[in-house]
Amino acid sequence: MSLKFKLIGYPIKHSLSPWIQTTFLERSGIKGSYTLHEIANEGIFEEEINKLKAAEVNGFNITVPYKETIIPYLDRLDVTAERVGAVNTVALEGNDWVGYNTDGVGYVQALRDKFPDMDGNKDVPILILGAGGAARGIFHGLVLAGFKNLTLANRTRSKCENIINGADASIITLAEAEKNIAAFDVIIQTSSVGMNEAEQIIDLSNLRQGAIVSDIVYQPLVTQFLKQAEEKGGRIHYGHTMLLYQAQKAFEIWTNKNVNVEGMDEEMIAKIKGDK
Repeated sequence: MSLKFKLIGYPIKHSLSPWIQTTFLERSGIKGSYTLHEIANEGIFEEEINKLKAAEVNGFNITVPYKETIIPYLDRLDVTAERVGAVNTVALEGNDWVGYNTDGVGYVQALRDKFPDMDGNKDVPILILGAGGAARGIFHGLVLAGFKNLTLANRTRSKCENIINGADASIITLAEAEKNIAAFDVIIQTSSVGMNEAEQIIDLSNLRQGAIVSDIVYQPLVTQFLKQAEEKGGRIHYGHTMLLYQAQKAFEIWTNKNVNVEGMDEEMIAKIKGDK
């Protein structure tokens, strides 16, 4: 039997997901395909989802702008998708379409693999910059992993409140985050600031030596934010690994196989830089 998986979103023509998931299929010895399914606007979304169901696909990833749009078309959600309020992975389980969110758990796994010392202290002070969909997924991924000392910083406080949704966390402004940056051992930049531009969300002049600084932007691979962090003695974490590990979690949901990702990090870097 050959499995069929897809990626839904718009625009997605330059997505690395087909390469990642095809590599997973090859490494697992599973026959199957992973292809793109662009939906140009929300007006045809229902029609396209019905086509997918009729095509008997085994599962699909879903990315912007449809991570919330998909929810009414699913039979149920797992606990992570419910907490986050968004879905990035759908699996056919029996006759049910089940929604998951692997963004946060994938990100946390990427961070822990790079910095295993993080797990030694669940009270490590962590700052999340931004309050969009990525921040929501990462926040709840950290909560589920047991991290307790979380702070969100954004221009709009209400967006942070919506993310926290009753969980135990602090909210500060971006100006306060910049002023008090030395108080945090882990700083995670979740906004699109710095994507293909030499800008950064806050200044890191007062960064504490040895602090972990992560940026989910991976175009360019080394953002202005990460450049300054490295100059100030920070330990930097590249955003492209989040994509790799959330894909690994999705593949595990679909196939019950925990595929080895060894070497794919370097290949992804080459693809992002245009070397392959």
